[in-house]
Amino acid sequence: MKKITQILEGKNLLSIFLTAGFPTVERTIEILTEIEDYGVDFVELGMPFSDPLADGETIQQSSAVAIRNGMTLATYFEVMKIVRKKTDLPVVYMGYLNQILQFGVEQFCRKCNEVNIECLIIPDLPLEVYEREFKTIFEKHELLISFLVTPTTSDERILKIEELTTGFMYVVSSSSITGRRGKITKKQRAHYEKIKAMKLNKPTMIGFGIHDKKSYELACQYANGAIIGSEFIRYVAKENAAYFLTTLKA
Repeated sequence: MKKITQILEGKNLLSIFLTAGFPTVERTIEILTEIEDYGVDFVELGMPFSDPLADGETIQQSSAVAIRNGMTLATYFEVMKIVRKKTDLPVVYMGYLNQILQFGVEQFCRKCNEVNIECLIIPDLPLEVYEREFKTIFEKHELLISFLVTPTTSDERILKIEELTTGFMYVVSSSSITGRRGKITKKQRAHYEKIKAMKLNKPTMIGFGIHDKKSYELACQYANGAIIGSEFIRYVAKENAAYFLTTLKA
């Protein structure tokens, strides 16, 4: 099994976000088993949620479709069981805290272990709550966690995030929701430069607004790699995901 910790030691890493169950459950499985052939280093597989606070219209719509397709957390793990018969590509779980609480934290952790999910992103899990209530149990199950750093995060907070992060630090490129297109602004570049200048000891991945080869390569100058979400979802919807991936590392 490929370890995400080993992957994160690299540079110019490419991660994509995919909503589990979009556009169909069957297509999710196909994409996850094919995607490594296109240079993807790991996948952030999102659990659809009815009110995804950090996500823009594109990912919200994909979540709505996935929910209509019957995607539940139990189904999510069934999908991963099938995927694991075909690939050992590292998969990061992305979902919201309430879903895990309803499923049962211990059961959730065991299921992650069963399908070799090593790392979690839980955007609405505050650092203090993680440290007080979840750190011990996640560590018991050897689950890594990644926290988000935004342009408004203070230096003191960034250092606390670095301390508690066991996966990678998710550098959010802007204070907006996902899905924004356009050139990387001077303000965003200044944010990248600030994070790089801090010489953090944990791996960093830049996400939000990374949508083409140019923005991907720019992000890689300041971090270990970049995560592409909304733009990939758009190409999945057009059944042209493979073409999009070939343009990124051409």
